[in-house]
This record gives sequence, structure tokens and C-alpha cells, in this order.
Amino acid sequence: MPRITHFDIPSDNPDRAQKFYQNTFGWKFDKWDGPMEYWMIRTGDDSKPGINGGMARRMPGQIGMTNTIEVPSLDEYTNKIQSNGGQVLIPKMPIPGVGYYATCMDTEGNIFGMIQMDQNAK
Repeated sequence: MPRITHFDIPSDNPDRAQKFYQNTFGWKFDKWDGPMEYWMIRTGDDSKPGINGGMARRMPGQIGMTNTIEVPSLDEYTNKIQSNGGQVLIPKMPIPGVGYYATCMDTEGNIFGMIQMDQNAK
């Protein structure tokens, strides 16, 4: 069963946002060595329940945090979303060395991401 495995925090000012989450919750931030400006967020000890996330600069129109659900096949699940009344807002795109990602919306207007892990993604 696919589960939420990651969250993304959009930020107008990443330095300010990182200070807020570090000082408030003790979260740790590490710059990702990838093709875009992105920071990985470690929210706690991996032996305890919870998920880690990431932070990027806010895209135009982006509101609130986005949860990402890991799925075994992005093609299969984007089809399921559409057949169940949801929408694919941003179609499948590669995240080099990580996998394939799509942004979707449920029947209630909630936006979420889906990822199919694949280290060979280009």
C-alpha cells in the first residue's frame, strides 16, 4: 500500500525558513547535491515514527506543504487518480538519480506529489 514518505516545504526565503524550523523543532537541513536548489530536512531519529522532507524556493502559485506518496508505478497511479476523479497537474518528470515525480490533485482540491523511485532516472 503506497504511503506518504516525504514532504516539501515551499519557501520565499530558505535561510529564514530554515532558521524557523531549526530553532522551533530542531530539524537539520543539508543542501542537496542535485540539479536544483533544494535542502533535505531530517526531522528526527529514523528509529522513531515520522518522515523526513525537503525545502525548495516557492514556485509561483504554490501554497502550503506538499506530501509525497511513493508508488511502484507512476504511470499506473496517475491513471488511477484520473479514473477516480482526481487530476494530474504536472505530469511525470524525472528527478535525475532519484526517480520520477508528478503533482496531482484529489477530488477535494488537495495537492500532493507522487514519486516512483528509480536511480537511473534522467
